[in-house]
Amino acid sequence: MAKSTGYFGLGWVLSIILAIFPITNIILGIVHRVNQGKILMAVLNFFGFFIFYFVDLISIIVNKKLKWLA
Repeated sequence: MAKSTGYFGLGWVLSIILAIFPITNIILGIVHRVNQGKILMAVLNFFGFFIFYFVDLISIIVNKKLKWLA
């Protein structure tokens, strides 16, 4: 089975492009956390988006997936 990377298995490069734009980063980050059942983290992502934006972007670049705060 192939290892899933990035947002919903979209691939690393496409995930980096989506993570660079704040709106898509926030929306996809919230949806990703809700799909994992982490509702509190999704709510914190909505209100603390400025922190989650940078953490998610760095996580996608370094780990090729959302690993931190997810």
